[in-house]
Amino acid sequence: MREQETVFKNGNEMAALAATQMNFHVMGYFPITPSTGIPEELSAHKAEGHHEIVLIPADGEHGAAGICYGASLGGGRVINATSANGLLYALEQLPVQSGTRAPMILNVVARSVSGPLDIKGDHSDIMYTLNAGWVILMAKDPQRVYDFNIISTKVAEHPDVMLPVIITSDGFFTSHQKRRNYIFKENQHVQDFIGEYKPKYTALDPENPITFGPYMNEPDLINNKVQLSRAMDKAYEVLPKVMEEYGRLTGRYYNLLETYKMEDAEACLFILNSSFDTATEAVDILREQGKKVGVVSANVIRPWPKNEIQKAFKNVKGLCVADRQESYGAKAGNMSIEIRATLKDDPDNKTQIFSRIYGVGGKEFYVDDAIQLLEEALQVTKDGKVEKEFDYIGAYEGNKHYEPKKYVENVVSDYFENNLTVEKDEKTNTLNVKGVNTRSLTVMPKRISPGHQACPGCGIFPNLNLLTKGLKGYVVFLFHTGCGMVVTTAFPNTAFRTTYIHNLFQNGAATLSGVVEMFHEKQRRGELDPNLEITFVMVSGDGGMDIGMGPAIGTALRNHNMIIFEYDNGGYMNTGYQLSYTTPHLAESKTSIVGPAFDGKSTFQKHGGRSTFHKDTPMIMAGTHIPYVATVAESHPVDYVKKAAKAQYVAQKEGLAYIKAISACPLNWKSPPEEQRSVIGTAVESCYFPLFEIYHGITKITYDPEKAQKKMPVSKFFERLGVTKHLLKANHKDQLDSIQNEVDRRWNRLKAYDEHPLL
Repeated sequence: MREQETVFKNGNEMAALAATQMNFHVMGYFPITPSTGIPEELSAHKAEGHHEIVLIPADGEHGAAGICYGASLGGGRVINATSANGLLYALEQLPVQSGTRAPMILNVVARSVSGPLDIKGDHSDIMYTLNAGWVILMAKDPQRVYDFNIISTKVAEHPDVMLPVIITSDGFFTSHQKRRNYIFKENQHVQDFIGEYKPKYTALDPENPITFGPYMNEPDLINNKVQLSRAMDKAYEVLPKVMEEYGRLTGRYYNLLETYKMEDAEACLFILNSSFDTATEAVDILREQGKKVGVVSANVIRPWPKNEIQKAFKNVKGLCVADRQESYGAKAGNMSIEIRATLKDDPDNKTQIFSRIYGVGGKEFYVDDAIQLLEEALQVTKDGKVEKEFDYIGAYEGNKHYEPKKYVENVVSDYFENNLTVEKDEKTNTLNVKGVNTRSLTVMPKRISPGHQACPGCGIFPNLNLLTKGLKGYVVFLFHTGCGMVVTTAFPNTAFRTTYIHNLFQNGAATLSGVVEMFHEKQRRGELDPNLEITFVMVSGDGGMDIGMGPAIGTALRNHNMIIFEYDNGGYMNTGYQLSYTTPHLAESKTSIVGPAFDGKSTFQKHGGRSTFHKDTPMIMAGTHIPYVATVAESHPVDYVKKAAKAQYVAQKEGLAYIKAISACPLNWKSPPEEQRSVIGTAVESCYFPLFEIYHGITKITYDPEKAQKKMPVSKFFERLGVTKHLLKANHKDQLDSIQNEVDRRWNRLKAYDEHPLL
């Protein structure tokens, strides 16, 4: 046995510890709750100099999966972590990875799949991967997360297996709950166990060129799938051997199945992951009453432990299979379906099986729930038959007499009709807004009601309220997932006094374009009033225009009649502030931690923050040649409202308008909430966030801090943010100077655009 030490860690931390000790080559990742803690921990370990893993922030989970696939074809060790819809977004890549036999490790921190949105743990995501050709292990506690990451690496790289592996832990139950665990005291002992990885083929051997992923006709593809199937059979043989070898090193022995008091059990519960420990307590209680009950779980669900399951249930008379998800339409969860099929293949098995769905959306599973299910199994044992084959536990009936009520009227203010107007000057090809004054704007009704759950000082709502002050008539909002969405629509309430739609980060623009075109088509067919005017607004933020950039560009190229509004707070704030493509260059985030390992210019540039300057999204959108692009800031409210009014004019008459606001996040910026408007002002005055608009290709600066004699260095903005204060130290003068040079370059370019309309 190798020397070990005790640590008090949660599942995410244990996954990161295992990766650190194995010193993987690459991690391509994208933050999503509740798996985000894994790249965050790895960033912290890297800041301390504990590993050399290259952490690559992707544009989304699909991109992260592509990064990992490419890195694994390069012949190195690769790891990733994701959850829920992030896993589904990456799903297309999973069969590619297994079909070309490229090993890697993926930690799936299991979570409910949207929609509606729920970030708590169940198994509705992991069951989508059953047919992806990946080995799948289930880690019921943080200790197993650590152990299974190490075991899986050795299994994945076995020359007869060469398959990627998923380790599944339960979101929040395992990922965030700390327990006492044991880890190898020396990293070398871990690396000795997994051994050196020597793939037979790599994409980085110029003397031996290889084609990965060729086009295959049907006679060849079936042979590829046969080989994958046989590799999974080999994994079935290799896993117990590697688990045994690991047990000799650690004293922790694992089997494909986990059983408790099954020696003479007549009634049994099958349940996965963290619920297993709860079920064992129920078994103990019923055993004290003389009842022969037991519980079974699986440490491995791919390859499917068929022989072990048939053996475990050979003498069981009543079996409840409890799934934390349903295969809709099958009247069962996936484990129930597979166990039924497995036991049916045993002609001597007489077990009566029933299916129960529990814990969906993170609903707690208590000892009393387990006792209830075991009592049902005992009743089946007694009766010799199943009364109810399928049901949910924990669901409740709603009010049968409920009638929907209209709580608020759609907000349409007379102020718009009497004051604010937008006119187009055909000679100069400009839009002119009249009737905007600050005093009148303050009395306008708000389309978003007070009472949301955002952090103090959150910039989202000042931005949204300023935006909507410039919009006449009816509005339909579509929100990407993000803080603005989560804090306003906690069921059964909503903060919106207008129609609201939610879709995921990556597809909001495309979704709203479908709504827009349906509106116009219904008007064309006479199904809606042809004089009805609705303004359609997609709201994105918290990094949503990274993962959503592709569909947004597609929407722009199609030039739908709508507004895309981005509140840019410089990071993935809804998951706790991770590095995004709009994070200030070299700023600290939870996945770009600045620590003692960053002691020089080259290492700081590569690892201590973004290695490139923040993304210039307005110029990207301008490159699609949409009619209108603008930037706004709450420090300049009249300019803000005028641009919103212009955007509405464009959306109704010409096509797509894009507006970007700089949005404060005092919690993650680490600056006082009451100072945020002035902080935003320094971003504008330093030209870090200049105010301008582009109408039909003509650029106009709408506020010039130089002419106002208020221009300041970017350091004045950075000193107001806790996440950039390290850049003000003398040893980082070169980095700060490079940022200042880039800010100046962009400002001078913008001035040139303003001065020369043809640019």
